[in-house]
Amino acid sequence: MPPESRRARKVHCPQCNASLLWSTENPYRPFCSERCKLIDLGQWATGAYRIPQAERDNGRTEDEDNP
Repeated sequence: MPPESRRARKVHCPQCNASLLWSTENPYRPFCSERCKLIDLGQWATGAYRIPQAERDNGRTEDEDNP
């Protein structure tokens, strides 16, 4: 067994919550598979993941106030 495999720690896939070893041998990390990686990428692409913007008293966002 390679030295890195002995030191690898268990983590959970952020998409499906499957348990996996954090290792350079996993090309999809932090995901468990290419499928979970692509699902996550699709959610970013469709705007499902967004960082909320703070609204000001005038109802406009900070980005709208800065041309």
